[in-house]
Amino acid sequence: MTDTLNKPLPQLVTRIEQEAIVQGSEILKIDHFLNHRIEPAFMQIMAHEIAERLRPFKPEMILTAEASGIAPGLMVALELNIPMVFGKKYHPEVETPMLSRLISSPTKGGQVRMVVSQRYLTAGQRIAIVDDFLSNGRTALALVEIAREAGCEPIAAAFLVEKCFKNGHALMKEAGVPVITLAQVEKLENGKALLKQP
Repeated sequence: MTDTLNKPLPQLVTRIEQEAIVQGSEILKIDHFLNHRIEPAFMQIMAHEIAERLRPFKPEMILTAEASGIAPGLMVALELNIPMVFGKKYHPEVETPMLSRLISSPTKGGQVRMVVSQRYLTAGQRIAIVDDFLSNGRTALALVEIAREAGCEPIAAAFLVEKCFKNGHALMKEAGVPVITLAQVEKLENGKALLKQP
């Protein structure tokens, strides 16, 4: 099952290889089509693939984090015809009672607080986490913890792109949550992204 959950999506692999801007050995920028400027038709292709891999887990709700998780999360929710809730990180004013976690953010420096209103998570609900990148796994783990604190069951975590050289996948495995990814970046070197091939 793991191989099918993390089978590379050829269109995404090709675009990352051809179009990514790589800065050093850590930074992979694909915001021109993924998480700043968004191509709806391409996002729909990726969301359809994520939805098909999530379907056997029978999710009842998508949980993601603002801002870059909203587009893939919403498109996957649309494919599965289920609702989506996103954790608020920027001016996180939400209805009480609320659930929150502090997340270390290497890209932003320091910590950010992510907050979800408990009103929108029903105990017993099967939750699928969807986000754009799996890197260190801090945001994904915070979403898992929030779901569990609300009495929900995090059944899988799906990401468009995984940085395999970071520890996010191991962190999710340790938390007992299966991981789904569409593109796996094995390393960044000499200005290029090296990915697992379809």
